[in-house]
Amino acid sequence: MGTKLKNIGLVGLGMVAGVIAMGTQLDAMAQKNAAGTPLPLEELRQLSEVFGLIKSDYVEPVDDKKLLTEAISGMVSSLDPHSAYLDKKAFKELREGTQGKFVGLGIEVGMEDGYVKVISPIEDSPAYRAGIKAGDLITRLDSTPVKGMTLDEAVKRMRGEPNTKITLTIARKDEDKPIIVAITRQEIRVQSVKAKVVEPGYAWLRVSQFQEPTIDDMVKKIAALYAQDPNLKGLVLDLRNDPGGVLPGAIGVSAAFLPKDVVVTSTNGQLPSSKETYYARREFYASRSVGDPLAKLPEALKKIPMVVLVNSGSASASEIVAGALQDHKRATIMGTQTFGKGSVQTIRQLSADTAVKLTTARYYTPSGRSIQAKGIVPDLMVDETADGDGLNGLRLREADLQKHLTNDKDKGPEVHAAVDELEEEQRLAALEKKRKPLEFGSKDDFQLTQALNHLKGLPVVLSKAKPEPKKEEPGINKPKTEPKPEPKAEPKNGDKK
Repeated sequence: MGTKLKNIGLVGLGMVAGVIAMGTQLDAMAQKNAAGTPLPLEELRQLSEVFGLIKSDYVEPVDDKKLLTEAISGMVSSLDPHSAYLDKKAFKELREGTQGKFVGLGIEVGMEDGYVKVISPIEDSPAYRAGIKAGDLITRLDSTPVKGMTLDEAVKRMRGEPNTKITLTIARKDEDKPIIVAITRQEIRVQSVKAKVVEPGYAWLRVSQFQEPTIDDMVKKIAALYAQDPNLKGLVLDLRNDPGGVLPGAIGVSAAFLPKDVVVTSTNGQLPSSKETYYARREFYASRSVGDPLAKLPEALKKIPMVVLVNSGSASASEIVAGALQDHKRATIMGTQTFGKGSVQTIRQLSADTAVKLTTARYYTPSGRSIQAKGIVPDLMVDETADGDGLNGLRLREADLQKHLTNDKDKGPEVHAAVDELEEEQRLAALEKKRKPLEFGSKDDFQLTQALNHLKGLPVVLSKAKPEPKKEEPGINKPKTEPKPEPKAEPKNGDKK
């Protein structure tokens, strides 16, 4: 990996020098790249000519750094939806996401009637201390109305630098006048794991994102569950809307419920280091400097009956967990077909604050099924509500994205649910608008109710939708040799919360 990064750096430096010198140094670049093939000199000459034309002929001067940065960005983003050039801001946000920290107010939010709705304040955050409550509607950010903003735009305005202030205007039920609150932004630690005993003998464990602290957080939550009810008879692992995260987190969560040393996932790509198999053992989910965080878990956890809840928002690392537990017949997978992001993104740092996120391999379940552009098909298809799957069924999945990486194990035509019926879309949109935002783990959580029914041996209300056919792969993938683990950052799919 270090050799490849060095080669990429040398090629980049040679390209820049050639461009600035208008191609006079291109012949000196007639060397072989990391893949062993000659560099495309004619195309590099064309690149330098276009650069020169823009510098000399464009309507107004253009900064050299902007041109070259955009060229790198375009080159990488043309490969697939998940490869990208990370500028200073994007690289910082990526690191914050994997570490479970960001600077902001400390609220989980959604949209309702064009306003930002507070789903829950994070305990001991600036918003929590300021008295922000679940159900509050944020109508203004400083003096700017929220109406007309997207959720992403509103979240970006609420983020910022530490110790800076923002004023929120809030509409609260049963309050006649708007509430105006000034809040100082601080660094927030996001809890990626939630858990509770939903009824005697049955627990709910939710992983909303796979971060570096996820395994330790999960161990603490499970310990608290067993302290509350030592005789648990069933567990629901909730991975709905979990967009992924770091690979060691996915392996650790899987290993908590699987026998030691079984295969969790494998990868395959061009580089020798991308052809790896990951096992349910400490060196694949914990650093060498610490002990085994899963050693503290109760033995009963390995055998407790389980249901894993997934939906079309479950992607990447959450699909690895669902696929591993499904292949080893450790849990019943319930919900709707997952997103289908089965590709590995490796971070190659270019400078102190910039990097390239590059797709380097595909993920496979223990039996050898490729997750890419297909996802995990649940054992039991269950809609989000008793009335149907709502807008969840109309979400784009990996296979709908332009330039998506294909599934190398499935050469047949891709099958998709029909989502082009305007009348059905309008009906579902109207239904969704009337429905209150779903809080996972609440008493109104229809899929959780069905999961509990399954654990108790009671009837389950199944979906009427037909999933894509699931191909069974014989046997469990057992490599001849066991490669040494190499940590990879497997970035999440989609935007941060």
